[in-house]
Formats: sequence, structure tokens, C-alpha cells
Amino acid sequence: MSEKRRDNRNRILREGEYQRTDGRYRYRYIDEDGKEKNVYSWRLDKNDPTPRGKKRELSLREKEKQIQADLFDHIVTRGGNYTVVELVEKYTSLKTGVGHNTKAGYKTVINILNKEAFGKQRIDKIRLSDAKAWLIKLQQVDGRGYSSIHSIRGVLRPAFQMAVDDDLIRKNPFGFELASVIVNDSVTREAITRKQERELLKFIKDDKHFCRYYDAIYILFNTGLRISEFCGLTFSDLEFDQKRIKVDHQLQRTSQMKYVIGAPKTESGIRYVPMSEEVVACFRRIIANRKTPKVEPMVEGYAGFLFLDKNDMPMVALHWEKYLEHIIQKYNKIYRIQMPKVTPHVCRHTFCSNMAKSGMNPKTLQYIMGHADISVTLNTYTHVNFDDAKEEVYRIANS
Repeated sequence: MSEKRRDNRNRILREGEYQRTDGRYRYRYIDEDGKEKNVYSWRLDKNDPTPRGKKRELSLREKEKQIQADLFDHIVTRGGNYTVVELVEKYTSLKTGVGHNTKAGYKTVINILNKEAFGKQRIDKIRLSDAKAWLIKLQQVDGRGYSSIHSIRGVLRPAFQMAVDDDLIRKNPFGFELASVIVNDSVTREAITRKQERELLKFIKDDKHFCRYYDAIYILFNTGLRISEFCGLTFSDLEFDQKRIKVDHQLQRTSQMKYVIGAPKTESGIRYVPMSEEVVACFRRIIANRKTPKVEPMVEGYAGFLFLDKNDMPMVALHWEKYLEHIIQKYNKIYRIQMPKVTPHVCRHTFCSNMAKSGMNPKTLQYIMGHADISVTLNTYTHVNFDDAKEEVYRIANS
């Protein structure tokens, strides 16, 4: 009978365990693909001390336990040798039918990971604490904002979930609430009050330079259209006989200055938006004042865009963001009571808030806004204040 193998402390070594002449332990095993693999540790058992000058890590038998559990559950060893960035590249390559903005977001995340040591780590080495520490570093050291980190985590979490589903790893290290780890320093885009809206529109209408934008901004405040939907409007989308706007596409411009037509943000985005008499009048003035270009710009079969820039190309979101920025700057230079930041999205949010405060049925408002989820619509009620509550109580009491 052969003598059992022992380590230098006279402990019996199990099958597959070895101790090298330098004292380091090795465990040899066969992976799911039938390939011979080895793992190492300076400690055989978890209670062994770590040799002086050596990095603390799991003992050999702790590693063996993990390997055996992974083999039993058919978890691919070493995470399939994927690094974090390689995993994200695989995940994003499988995402078909996404818009160009989403693709640009994927590319941004991959570029960040390529520059980070975190991105080069093997996925099975990433622990929950590692994921949290990296996101904290992005905010506190790199100075990235909450919304930016939220977008990054929004790619990493489903990528790691794919790895879990593919049995590459056991747990998703990004399965935590972001707000519990980093500070939410993002500025909420609040709706402005009815009084502020009236004062701003009057200012625009009376201003010699900015009055040219009055009709368009009035429409944004009174239809709730997304700015990309607004920019994509063509003559054929305005159905004056039925006082409605057909919304079935949006216009955007990529970072490469390419104009693209896409479907609305959600399936619920395909809808008809009612027009008030004032909105109808605004659209009629816009059409009457529109200069006819030498050549009508066409984007993916769409032509007759209502708003053209100085180069006779369709205006995009950036144009309206800048116009509103300049308008607010001028307003605040003149008046002591300052106007808060107003963007096209604030116009949309203000419309939604006004309709909610006016008592519009939430499901009707959801349809007009093109929200896929009613909770998004209902969140506008968070802007209801005491005066709104008091008015509602009096209205019900006197009805």
C-alpha cells in the first residue's frame, strides 16, 4: 500500500493537492472542457497563517470548494477568461434594434472601461465590494456625475447578468441600488409654475429678437411633445381638420452630424396629440413664415420639415436647447426675480404637470405624453404643492 502524501507540516494531502519545494500549494483538476487546470495558494487551510511578505488570498482548500461547487453547477471556470470590457463588448454586440443614441452610450462605456484597470479584470474576480468601490471612484476621484454613473452601471449590470445566465459567474456584482452607494447629485428637471410659464412666453413674444421662436416654444409648452418628436414634424403630420398631431417618428442628429429618423422613444410614443386653437394658430403662422428652401431636405424618405436652420437642414434638439438657454440668460439679466433653467424637456414636464393639476385623467395624460408606464405619468403629481391641495379640497367640498 502506497504511503499517503503529506505537506511539510505532516498533513495528509488530498487527491489533486501538491506542495511545491518553495512551500506553495497547488491543486490540479479537470475543467468542464476536459482541460487540466491548476490553482495555487500559500495556505492549505483557511486557518493557516499567510507567510510573511505574501499576499493574503483564499486557502487552497477554499479554492477547491469553490471549484467543485462551480463544476457541480456547471459554472464555467475562470469566468470563461472574459475581462469586464470583453464581457460588455459581447453584451452590446448582441443588442440589436437599438437607437443610435443607445449605441453611442455603449461605445462610451467601452471606451471608459478600456482606460480603467477595472475593465481589464477577469469577471469572476469582481466582487460586490469591487463594483461599489469602482463606482465610488468614478464619482469621488474622476468627478463623474450621478446620471453618468447611472448610465454606466445601466450597461454593466445587464452585461454581468448575462454572464450569470451563461453560467460564467455565480452572482451579479452590480445587483445593488446605485443610490445606496454614491451620492445622487443630479439636478431634477422640475416643471416651472403657470405664472413663470406665462411670464416667460410674454417675454419671448415681446422681445424683438427672440419673438421668432415664440410659436414653437408655445407649442412645446402646450403639447408635451418630446423635442426629437417636435423636430421631426413635417407638413403631413399636422391634421388641422381633426386638430391633432400625428406622432410616429423622431428626428435626431448623431455625433457624426448624420440625420436619422427613428421610432418614438417607446411603443406608446406612437400616438395622436390634440391641438388647441392656440396651438393650431401657432402652427399656421410657422408654416406661413417658413422660407421655402432651394432644395427640400430629405431624411430617410421624410421631407417637409417645419423647422430649418440657416443651412436649410432640419433643426434638431440642440438648436432649441441653445435658443432657450439664450432666452433665459437675457431674461435673468433684466429681471430681479430669476427664471430657473428651462429646456425643451422642462417644457414637456411643465405641460404634463399642468394637465395633472387640472384634473386630467391619468390614463388620458399617459396617452398624450406617450409614456409606456403609468408610473412615469403619475410622478408628475409629486409637483403638486399645498395651494394645489387646498384648491382641490375646496373644489370637491363645493361640488
